[in-house]
Amino acid sequence: MNWEKLSAPKVHGGMGFKDLSAFNLAILGKQGWKFITEPNSLVARILKARYFPSGSYLMATVGHNPSYVWRSIMRARFIVRGGARWSIGSGATISILNEPWLSNEEFISSDTLGAHFVHNFTINSLMNLHDKSWNEQVVRQVFSVDIANKILHTPLIAQVEDDRILWKAERHRRYSVRNAYRLCVTELIDSSYL
Repeated sequence: MNWEKLSAPKVHGGMGFKDLSAFNLAILGKQGWKFITEPNSLVARILKARYFPSGSYLMATVGHNPSYVWRSIMRARFIVRGGARWSIGSGATISILNEPWLSNEEFISSDTLGAHFVHNFTINSLMNLHDKSWNEQVVRQVFSVDIANKILHTPLIAQVEDDRILWKAERHRRYSVRNAYRLCVTELIDSSYL
């Protein structure tokens, strides 16, 4: 029996042994999650200054001559991106592009038609701030019909005041290595069947 079969979850016909590479990615993803949720920690400030001084971890690149630690943390970014979702408050801290804020956990890619118009803008530039609703006219002018509909169907809740990033797979909405491992294994299994 091969290792892929042994490390597959029991519900998928495997033996349920931990896949150590997936577990390692889940642990590295926790560090990436901390870059987003604890930006004032010493490690986050050092790595931000070196690798993504003007952006966020979710939009960072590996860069020129990266350290082994940074390359490893960047390898786990797909887990953070796949499990994270923004809860929109004021919309002032969430970039329109490349951030998971749409209601279906998708993000608007920077190579999407119309993205060049909103390259350095945050979500609040698409909102009517006086009543916390979408500015439908602006949204429809900038984006294609399908993306505009996704934006307009993303709910804006008046009681939520601050932008927060949430881990969608946990009740307490914080990153857990256990759920990140499950997400990673699911991603690996799904991509191996394609």
